[in-house]
Amino acid sequence: MTKAPRTLTVLAAIFGMFLGGRLVQAQDGNNLKIGFSIEAMKGERWQTDLNAFEARAKQLGADVISSDAGGDDELQFKQVQDMIKSGIKVLVLLPHDTSKASRMVDAAKSANVKVLSYDRLVQNSDVDLYVSFDRVEIGRMQAEYLVKHAPKGNYVIIAGSPNDEGAKTLHDAQIKVLQPYIERGEIKVIADAYTKDWLPSEAYLFMLKAIDSGQGNIAAVLASNDGLAGGAIQALRDHNLAGKVPVSGQDADLAAVICIAQGTQSMTVYKPISTEAVTAADEAVRLAKGEKTHADAAVNNGKIKVPAILLKPVLVTKDNIRTTVVKDGFQTLKSINQALSPDQQIK
Repeated sequence: MTKAPRTLTVLAAIFGMFLGGRLVQAQDGNNLKIGFSIEAMKGERWQTDLNAFEARAKQLGADVISSDAGGDDELQFKQVQDMIKSGIKVLVLLPHDTSKASRMVDAAKSANVKVLSYDRLVQNSDVDLYVSFDRVEIGRMQAEYLVKHAPKGNYVIIAGSPNDEGAKTLHDAQIKVLQPYIERGEIKVIADAYTKDWLPSEAYLFMLKAIDSGQGNIAAVLASNDGLAGGAIQALRDHNLAGKVPVSGQDADLAAVICIAQGTQSMTVYKPISTEAVTAADEAVRLAKGEKTHADAAVNNGKIKVPAILLKPVLVTKDNIRTTVVKDGFQTLKSINQALSPDQQIK
């Protein structure tokens, strides 16, 4: 009798792959089942989230079914439907397009499945809980850092995906900080646009055009995340401007931390991802058990004020790499330093 659950786990691992996308099941007996739908497992960020989420859910006695939609809205919808059919009690949803994701929430709610919107808030839907970092604070931190170091001149703003409501929240917070400087004529925004799917390649092309239009006279680049910052830095490098222009970022990706140490990126916003993922796992289990969540805020998604847990972000510069991302184990000194010259290395 003791071998049956182990056999089921092995079978689930082998057969938990569905055509048209990655859907991985990890279940053990009669544990609570939670679905984690991820819009696209690209870069280092979301894999880190998933690993921490799964580990915490396992500690709490819950099984996790995860899916990777590869940035395809239709595929993500299908994967969510498959999760619902498999008997999940809670859907943790990281949507590709926050404005189109309401149908996934509707499908879940019609099957009495609770929905936790993860990192990005699904718009116009009856979401039960939203867990994320405070995007207003992130946007404010990025813009305030840049105006402190470049209070005058031509600014380039590279925002995130137009399909991500969070990108708009960031952009609005950034503009609110810049507005007084713009009105006084101290800062001129010479280029400002959202970027398809947060693609660094799109940011690179956009930055090249901005450099041309500004005739190389760029005071600062307000990039909403590290991928966009990386694309912008490559364009600046092509014009021998890298390291001469302050560039913001977000996520504390390894490549960005290396750029900060080298001086080509000025700052990033570190979001202790394990905290977000663990918090989401804790709350997902509470929702599955019908218990009260620890929401202490509310965010309007166009339909309701969604109960929310908004975590605090951390500003990272060259001066505090060791005491932030390294101290937390998010990045390692070895990984950072092996890409740096001896005089750049973090001691």
